[in-house]
Amino acid sequence: MRKLIVSTFLTLDGVMQAPGGPEEDNSGGFAHGGWSVNYWDEQMGQIMGEAMSTPFDLVLGRKTYDIFAAHWPRATDDPGAKPLNDATKYVASRSHPKLEWSNSVLIEGDAAVGIAALKQQDGPDLQVHGSGNLIQTLLRHNLVDQYNLWVFPLVIGSGKRLFSEGTVPGGLKLVDNKVSTTGVMIGTYAPAGEIVTGSFALD
Repeated sequence: MRKLIVSTFLTLDGVMQAPGGPEEDNSGGFAHGGWSVNYWDEQMGQIMGEAMSTPFDLVLGRKTYDIFAAHWPRATDDPGAKPLNDATKYVASRSHPKLEWSNSVLIEGDAAVGIAALKQQDGPDLQVHGSGNLIQTLLRHNLVDQYNLWVFPLVIGSGKRLFSEGTVPGGLKLVDNKVSTTGVMIGTYAPAGEIVTGSFALD
């Protein structure tokens, strides 16, 4: 069995929409695309490089797949290009798109069922990048084994959020954390079961 790992850039108020550029995802009139770019530092590049150094496969929603497929096959000299191009890309889409990026496979039928089956197979861990709509499906079906959350020190106020309405309540355990020179908090979390409540009230 292999793990499914969600890696996401977030603002402090939980927005994950279009961190990499203005044209990445402007749906809903989102006007702050590219909000992560000016926070990047050498340490973040090193952490990302380490994450890319271990073999992995990708699970992507259609929109993120199209963004990646338009860039990475033509950016072979960029850091991270080779592992992304070499990885098997499993794509969740309600339509039947022509997948021209090498090693791309359409997840047939129900996405949650298909991804659950992928987790049962032998092979490298499955990484999810971007893919905000797909992540909501993964959350509803408790399919995520690890979160790599890069929380940037800004608030936007609107946009697509990682944990949106319909998220199944649950606890998380902090496995590892680092802070960049620009204040980006990079945390690795694992699901930790149901929420345990209590009270500070004294008898």
